[in-house]
Amino acid sequence: MNRPLILVYITALIVGLSYGMHNPIVPVFSKDVIGASYFDLGVIGLANFVPYMFIPLFVGILLDRFNNGLLLSFGIAINTASIYLLSISQTVPEVAIFRALTGFAHSFFWPPCESIISQVSSPQARVKSISRFMGFFVAGLMIGPLIGTFLLQNIEVTYRILFQYATFAIAIGIVSSLLLAKYGKTNQHTKLSFISVRQILKFPTIVLILLFCSTAFGTILTIFPAYLSDKSISQSNIELLFFIFGISRLVSLIFSAHLSKKIFHGLVAVIMSISIGMVISFYSNSFAIFAISVLIMGFGFTVYFPLTFEIVMRKARKESSGGLIGAYESTFGVGWAAGPLFAGIVANFFGNNVPYLMFFIIGIIVTLVVISKKKELEPQWNPNL
Repeated sequence: MNRPLILVYITALIVGLSYGMHNPIVPVFSKDVIGASYFDLGVIGLANFVPYMFIPLFVGILLDRFNNGLLLSFGIAINTASIYLLSISQTVPEVAIFRALTGFAHSFFWPPCESIISQVSSPQARVKSISRFMGFFVAGLMIGPLIGTFLLQNIEVTYRILFQYATFAIAIGIVSSLLLAKYGKTNQHTKLSFISVRQILKFPTIVLILLFCSTAFGTILTIFPAYLSDKSISQSNIELLFFIFGISRLVSLIFSAHLSKKIFHGLVAVIMSISIGMVISFYSNSFAIFAISVLIMGFGFTVYFPLTFEIVMRKARKESSGGLIGAYESTFGVGWAAGPLFAGIVANFFGNNVPYLMFFIIGIIVTLVVISKKKELEPQWNPNL
């Protein structure tokens, strides 16, 4: 394994660890300490992800012109500041602003890492390298909640102190990201142009899948913990559920390379797993049933990324791959931003469990659309092309 990949994986593990420590608690902290309503949680989630709708487009263009390692280091530094500021927030607007800063910083994490992996990996090994990258990130997301649970239960830290521990954890990632500066140089010197991002529109069905998956995922990250709290799931068990979610995601990555040979069937399985997990959450009232729900959803929320990324990158021109990566990531941002706002409004006016039934219904519709496009899309999804 080459050194730049190892450094990317280490960075992903560190960032994932910090996210896992504090992200599941943010909705609970906002609701119980700050006094946020479900609508407020939707606004906070929207603020968190809105920057990811636009900033990756700009970052993608920068990837073709500037050192990817330095761009990654900049993002982690901003992320460090945003998590610390969250620990001293006092109002809903402050939480929203600091989460928006987190979204801005996150825009400088995934695209540079993906770009570096694409540069140092052969096309044949790209799915495996991307899957390993996700594996380390998910491992951090899995371990982080356990650390958070330990600190909350045994050290009896407050939510705010937990956020500060997470700040220290992510700051360590600046070291490994700076070491990547040696490998993050680019030989491309394209003009600053957003024309390349139009390439994502050549994949309308993939865009539909990305929007459904990211909308549902954004809801799980920002609204779901508060829903669990309303269902009398304790804060430590909420963290434990996200640990179980992490296990599912980590194990699911084992199948990504195999599914790259059967991408159509893999993507249908992804959508159905998210839909089924959502409807189980709609009916659930116990820790055990919620655990089944997150185990099922973990597969879908993991496998869709390497599969869709590989489809898009196989069609990318090398000289504009950074722009396409930015457009691809911005598609996630649209879904991540829309999901929490949609779920927050629906929960506020129709009941806190209704969003999960809605996602189940939407998932079935998306599945039918994808199946109807099978003959049209299978040739371009063939990994041997």
